[in-house]
Amino acid sequence: MASTRYLFIGFLALSYSIALASDPSPLQDFCVAAPTGQVFVNGLVCKDPKLAQADDFFFTGLDKPGNTSNPVGSKVTAVNVAQIPGLNTLGISIARVDYAPYGINPPHTHPRATEILTVLEGTLYVGFITSNPENRLITKVLQKGDVFVFPQGLIHFQRNAGYGKAVAIAALSSQNPGVITIANAVFGSNPPISDDVLAKAFQVDKNMVDRIQAQF
Repeated sequence: MASTRYLFIGFLALSYSIALASDPSPLQDFCVAAPTGQVFVNGLVCKDPKLAQADDFFFTGLDKPGNTSNPVGSKVTAVNVAQIPGLNTLGISIARVDYAPYGINPPHTHPRATEILTVLEGTLYVGFITSNPENRLITKVLQKGDVFVFPQGLIHFQRNAGYGKAVAIAALSSQNPGVITIANAVFGSNPPISDDVLAKAFQVDKNMVDRIQAQF
């Protein structure tokens, strides 16, 4: 009887340990195995904590407007682990987004982060699209002080819906959230995706695909 009880307890312990086991969340686009190579980690290696300085946890300049003189009329000023080394392993980052009148932050995704956006100035029309098969568009018009969440990995966008400039601050749940701008990725990949593939996917003529790809 005692042996049966110990066996049952052992089985529970094993099941519990398996349930807790999981792959770590990725902090980069991919991590190719290199059994004979040097040490690589999913993220960035750490320097000696004794050598850490205040500047490792510091960034300045987020008060300065970004240059929105570009085709989409917006500028994202990212502050992630590339700008603040101390963010490594902390799972958080921030960005400032400036919008010219009628400017957009075009449809994009963050493969490694949920985003929470706060409007500091102006009016924004924002939205995201749910995953297949529904592909439901969820939108909202935001005013100064409003907050909106874009779930991890979902396509989302913002458009300046006012007559003046707009500014927002975005917090993201990764030190390196990544960004995939849909139009750039699909029509501006290197090397290009075959126009046969894109013409069939978008149900348009190949000449139209070629004209769009030429823009990127």
